[in-house]
Amino acid sequence: MARETRRRKTLPLIAVRGLVVFPYMNLSFDVARTKSVAAVEQALQGDRTIFLVSQKDEFTEDITEENLYAFGTVAKIKQKVELGDGGVRIHIEGVTRAAMTDFCGSGPFPTAMAVYKSSVNDTDEISLEASVRRLKTLVDAFKAFRMTNEAGLPPESFFNLIFRCEPSVMADSLASNVLIRCEDKQELLETLSVSERIRRLIELISTELKVLEAESVILDRVNEQMEQNNRDYFLREQIRAIREELGETEETDKYYDKITAANIPDNVREAALEELSHMDHSAPNSPENAVSRAYLDLILELPWQSYTEENTDIAAAREILDRDHYGLDKVKERIIEQLAVLKLTNDPAGSVLCLVGPPGVGKTSIARSLAEATGRAFARMSLGGVRDEAEIRGHRRTYVGAMPGRLVAAIKQAKSMNPLILLDEIDKVGCDGRGDPAAALLEALDGEQNATFRDNFLELPLDLSRVLFVTTANTLDTVPRPLLDRMEVIELSSYTHDEKTEIASRYLLPKQMEKHGLKKSMLKIKDGVLDGIIDGYTAEAGVRELEREIKALCRKAAAEVAGGGRRSITVGVKDLQKYLGVRKYLDTDRNERPLVGVANGLAWTSIGGDTLEIEVSVMDGSGKLELTGSLGDVMKESARAALSFVRTVSGELMIAPDFYKTKDIHIHVPEGATPKDGPSAGITIATALASALSGRPVRSDIAMTGEITLRGRVLAIGGLREKSLAAYRKGIKTIIIPSANIKDYDDLAPCVRENVRFIPVRDCREVLREALLTTEAKPVLPEMDVRIDRRAPRHEYS
Repeated sequence: MARETRRRKTLPLIAVRGLVVFPYMNLSFDVARTKSVAAVEQALQGDRTIFLVSQKDEFTEDITEENLYAFGTVAKIKQKVELGDGGVRIHIEGVTRAAMTDFCGSGPFPTAMAVYKSSVNDTDEISLEASVRRLKTLVDAFKAFRMTNEAGLPPESFFNLIFRCEPSVMADSLASNVLIRCEDKQELLETLSVSERIRRLIELISTELKVLEAESVILDRVNEQMEQNNRDYFLREQIRAIREELGETEETDKYYDKITAANIPDNVREAALEELSHMDHSAPNSPENAVSRAYLDLILELPWQSYTEENTDIAAAREILDRDHYGLDKVKERIIEQLAVLKLTNDPAGSVLCLVGPPGVGKTSIARSLAEATGRAFARMSLGGVRDEAEIRGHRRTYVGAMPGRLVAAIKQAKSMNPLILLDEIDKVGCDGRGDPAAALLEALDGEQNATFRDNFLELPLDLSRVLFVTTANTLDTVPRPLLDRMEVIELSSYTHDEKTEIASRYLLPKQMEKHGLKKSMLKIKDGVLDGIIDGYTAEAGVRELEREIKALCRKAAAEVAGGGRRSITVGVKDLQKYLGVRKYLDTDRNERPLVGVANGLAWTSIGGDTLEIEVSVMDGSGKLELTGSLGDVMKESARAALSFVRTVSGELMIAPDFYKTKDIHIHVPEGATPKDGPSAGITIATALASALSGRPVRSDIAMTGEITLRGRVLAIGGLREKSLAAYRKGIKTIIIPSANIKDYDDLAPCVRENVRFIPVRDCREVLREALLTTEAKPVLPEMDVRIDRRAPRHEYS
């Protein structure tokens, strides 16, 4: 037991980087980290013994056990020299191998238990001698490739001395001075068997010899290629001189004439001429020459000092917007206000509009109309799925196949320095190891910085201050806050049924008839057909699906007319199934009669509002709660909060007070393949729970939305316009909303305000009183003294 204690010792530890220390090895190295310097000082105060362990990742500053190898070397500090930067240089001598245990890095210096390990001779003398001779032969061959000291090998006297040492010392010395990779050195340090260490060293040196032979072949080829390139250079110079004598013009001369004649700023011309000089000294077929040509072509094609004349006629702009889009009055008014500011200030800096709304409501077409209204050139950049920052800022010209970024390409496409650039689907921009494209857009969209925007490929300041940027998004949740801060948000909400009808009759139907070669006399649409398509074949916030159905109708009509059977086709409501197939959406989607445990909720999505049924089933059990329907974490928390509220009012609802112990409750939201999340279904879940537990049916003609707290308070929600439109389309006549959302009433669609009754509530007890039907055995909740505070806080919740 005493002997084992002598072979273990707790020592100060130094984590060495890019270095593996072997026993009997003498070397000097610098120690810079504060904890490592403290470890040196601690060792010098004792018997000068230090534990040296290599780091796995040499670029990591922190010293952790996970980043250290399990084997190291116990060494003696022979000398210490102070350095001017606070570090020290020490000269050490390796003593023995040691395994590391009980690492501690939390003190002023790291320490570890060093378990001393000795080399093991596990083979006979003849086999060991044969291995040593083979190793010597390989080392001599290795030295033949590395004849000079520049290769990093020690002098010949070192090898003569090493091969006289015992095999263990010889193997360690060769591993330290011949091998290159620290991983290989560490492997040999951890090998206690002398014969296995020499065998592994033979394998590593043999592999290195093969690599050196391959390098030698490659180097010979490179030298031959360099000689060929020099020969080609002199021949090209001779050809150039001959062409000059014959009066022929080279490609560089053509570029020079274009650069000098181009209407570009002086700094751009200087950069172009410098690049032309580089191109003149490169081989015509080299990759560098191709990149130079692409760079010069870009400079010559960019409209450096070209501006289109902007239209400042507000009345004409309003006429264009009304011509191309029906409705959207608030959006048009906001755009007209922006144009009025541009007219008065003549400064578009900071004018970045962000059009937010469901798909198909006309965001992109509004941007096109805005470009026409202002007289600007139009360029569109699709950002959906972009994950590489170089897509925005371009690639550096050091890379083969480098290209400019999309912003520069948009300016080139527009052929103007004051175009309208549409950044489409800005909420779909991704981010990965290749950078953050959204961060690259910050400079372009900042009016204080974009006058000197720099593209990595162009490497010249590009003035984007006169550009009018317009972005589109379906939702703002995924747009980074710094980027959103640079934009003016304009919301486009869902279209109502009447608006869709007008859009279809004024725009979509004439457009598709013209595309399909149908004259007015060929296709006649009776009254009610468009209403039938909207109600029976579409369920969307925009009009994209509606246009597809109209396109299908025109296509069927064109086939009948082109077939020669009929010259004119009249489509009535009864003919829709013939042309468009079976009706996709039925009026019976909503329950027509009250059900126990089923409540109608309202949801907001990036493609518009929707209704959802929440189902609750109660069974005998042990109090388990099961939630299904692809619910997110927030919605699951709302369900638990709703259950806790129902427990608090169980006495008022005449529910058994111990139901949470004797009943299993299953809450399900249908369409389980669709993920759902958010807190606004809280009162709907509470209503369904109260219905299922009390046996009272829930009114089928009522829907609700609102977040619930444990005390039953109903908090404000967002997206009320979209949700109310969805309820209106489903035929729901009554909607329960939080009282804090009364402020949003004026923003609702006129058809919703006229046909839907809104009940503002502050407490969930009011919700239950309105939504639950009474039975003879179970009366409704008693009247409560709950007053609606019209001054309730106007916080927005998703």
